[in-house]
Amino acid sequence: MELRDYLRVLRKRWTTIFVLTIAASAGAAAATWLSTPQYTSTTQLFVSTQATGTASDLLQGSNFTQQRVQSYADIVTSEVVLAPAIAALGESATTEELARQVTAEAPLDTVLINITATDPSPNHAADIANAVGASFIQAVEQLEQPSGAGSSPVLVSTVEPADIPTAPTSPNIPLNLVLGLLVGLGGGVVLAILRDSLDTRIRSAIDVQRVTPSPVLGSMPFDEEVETRTLAVTDAPRGAQAEAFRQLRTNLQFVTAARSIRSAVVTSAVEREGKTTTAMNLAVALASAGTRVALVDADLRRPMIAERLGIEGAVGLTTVLIGRASLKDVMQPWGGTGNVDVLAAGQTPPNPSELLATPAMEEVIHDLENSYDFVLFDGAPLLPVTDSAVLARSTGGALLVAASGRVTQPQLHRGVAALETAGAALLGVVLTMVPTRGPDAYSTYGYSYPSRANARASKFGKGSA
Repeated sequence: MELRDYLRVLRKRWTTIFVLTIAASAGAAAATWLSTPQYTSTTQLFVSTQATGTASDLLQGSNFTQQRVQSYADIVTSEVVLAPAIAALGESATTEELARQVTAEAPLDTVLINITATDPSPNHAADIANAVGASFIQAVEQLEQPSGAGSSPVLVSTVEPADIPTAPTSPNIPLNLVLGLLVGLGGGVVLAILRDSLDTRIRSAIDVQRVTPSPVLGSMPFDEEVETRTLAVTDAPRGAQAEAFRQLRTNLQFVTAARSIRSAVVTSAVEREGKTTTAMNLAVALASAGTRVALVDADLRRPMIAERLGIEGAVGLTTVLIGRASLKDVMQPWGGTGNVDVLAAGQTPPNPSELLATPAMEEVIHDLENSYDFVLFDGAPLLPVTDSAVLARSTGGALLVAASGRVTQPQLHRGVAALETAGAALLGVVLTMVPTRGPDAYSTYGYSYPSRANARASKFGKGSA
């Protein structure tokens, strides 16, 4: 993925990132609020030797102390030190419990030992540190005292007694909130990229190009009124969808003119991708440019064109194929241009695939191509049945409709493979249901029809085009 791909993912999945960031920040705030404040207090001890005499003796004593001081720090949390401290504090805690509250460190190249105690009570934290420090001094004196007689050569003294802390050391509210924010933000970004990587749905022309090198001939914006609007090209001729179908018409004319193609099957990988709507609108868009078009409902399993256009559907393609009517008798003119004739599907047969592969069907295609400038067949989806693959082999090729956010890349790949297996040409892909908002949104360039006021201003030289 390139940088722009990551930016597109972040823009596309911003809600996931936002929700996870807020959740992590809220969790950090709740954990901070519910946690018990802890206070720490430290006493500092100085370790020295009681050597007297020459400078050499003093140097040897100093080296001896530095070598032993780390070992002294390790015994601070031992029972020999903590047991007397518990007794001095008058508590019933065990040495293991007190050891979890006490730490000791010896800074490098020094003879200092810092004993730190942590407790929810600031007064008790200071008492623990001082008690452990005093017990440690006695323990060292006993451990280093020569057997028999004499005093210990090692002297441990308190440099700085533990003071009562005025502010808790934990929880660190600013740090916890920042960490929660960063964890949530980082987790949200990772989750967004992961979701996008696992999401194989087709959403843009870039996704289509990952499946097939065939060109994307058109992108149709999602129309919320598609259920009540039969044809966007005639019902809303100035809308974005109508303009998109006109662009599809132009691109299709370039593709078919180069190959002298007179017919095409409009199909899709799976159902409900908008293939019938695309076929009808494309037929009207071609007719509005002066092309005589035959629109054929070749989906013999679930025919929709007759119902959508409000024409007779009882007779049609199947009637011609079984020899009960001629092609001229069942063609129905539609629209006000006089350039669109519709051939309904007719009665549903028990063997659609076999019927579409008969010589009679090839003869129908041949007659339609000779009678019209262009023939559009609305075919069945490719993955459930083989009807459209069989039909596309006998025509100029297939227009493969892919619904944004509905069909997946593996499904589209299998649809392309079905056409290739049948020996049919793929003329191009038509992306439908493209969202009008978001990173994958259908985009226009703001060059729209002028309003009446602007048109009048332009007429009198006050506007510009």
